[in-house]
Amino acid sequence: MARRSSIPPSLRRTKAFFVANLVLWAAIGGWYLFQPTPRQQEISHLVGNLFDKQKQITAFDVAWDLWQLYAGDAFVRAPLPGDRTHLYGGLPQPVNFSGGDIRVLTNTGYVVGYSDPLGNPVWAAYRLKDVTLMSAPPRPDSFTMDRRTVARIEPSDYARSDYDRGHLAPNYGIATRYGKQGQEETFRMSNITPQKHGLNAGLWRSLEEKIATSYPGRFEEVWVLAGPVFGPNPAKLKQRLAVPEAFYMIIVDESDGRVRTQAFLFPQEPGRAELNRYLVTIDEIERRTGLDFLPALPDDAETALEARLPARAW
Repeated sequence: MARRSSIPPSLRRTKAFFVANLVLWAAIGGWYLFQPTPRQQEISHLVGNLFDKQKQITAFDVAWDLWQLYAGDAFVRAPLPGDRTHLYGGLPQPVNFSGGDIRVLTNTGYVVGYSDPLGNPVWAAYRLKDVTLMSAPPRPDSFTMDRRTVARIEPSDYARSDYDRGHLAPNYGIATRYGKQGQEETFRMSNITPQKHGLNAGLWRSLEEKIATSYPGRFEEVWVLAGPVFGPNPAKLKQRLAVPEAFYMIIVDESDGRVRTQAFLFPQEPGRAELNRYLVTIDEIERRTGLDFLPALPDDAETALEARLPARAW
C-alpha cells in the first residue's frame, strides 16, 4: 500500500512556487549574460524596480515585459515624432467631432484639449517618467474655475448632481513628478469631467495608480491620453455641462524606436470587473469620439497601432 505524503498541501504549493520562481530567474539570468550592454541596462532597470514595493511590480510582470520587449510582436517600429513633452504622436485632431472648436490649454504637467460648447475637456495628455516615488503634497482643498475657457465651469456646477468631479490628468501622478504647482493645476475645472463615483474611485483610479507606479517602473516612461465619450444628445448639468456616457484611456510605451499602445473604454458604471474586460482598439475610441489620435506617426505605424487589441492589460 502506497504511503501518503506527510507534507501538508500548503507547504507543497509553497515549495512548487519557490522552485518555479528559481527556474524562471535562472533562465532569465543566463539569457541576460549574452545581451548587449544597452539591453542589459534596460533589464537591470526593470529588475531593480522589482524590489521597490512602492512600484507594485511582480516577478510575473518582469518575465512578461521581457518577453514583450524582446520576443513578442506588440511593438511597431516608427521614427520618433517631434515634441514628446506631454504628448506622443501629436495633438489629437477632430475628424467627426461634434463639440465645436477644441481649445488647447498647456499646464506644468499636462496639456488638455477643451470644448467650450460641451463644458468639458475632451482629452488630456501627460507623460510620467520613472522616479523615486514619494508622498504627494497635501491634496488641494478646492477646485478652481479656469479663466482661459469661455464656458467658465464652476465647481458648484457639480453640486447635488450625483457625479464626482473626475480628473483626467491625475492628482498623484502629476504631483509626484511636477510638484505642488503641477498638482494644483490638475484641480482646474478645465481638467474635470462628470464621472460616477463607482468609476472614479474604482477602475479609473486603479488604472491611474498603475500608470503612476508600476508602468514607469517597468517601462521607464509612459505617455497617456485620457478623455470622455459623449453620446449624440448628452444630458447636461445646469443646461451647459455635458455628461459623458463613457471614458477612454490610451497608454503609449516606446523602446528603442519601437512603439506599442493599449487602450481602455469604460462605461460610467462598469462594476468591479478586471481591466482586461475593457481593452479596446484605438480605432474604436476614434469612432466613438470623432478624434484622430497619433496623427504625427507615419500612416503605416499609426494604422497598425490603432488596429491592435492587446491580449491582456500590461
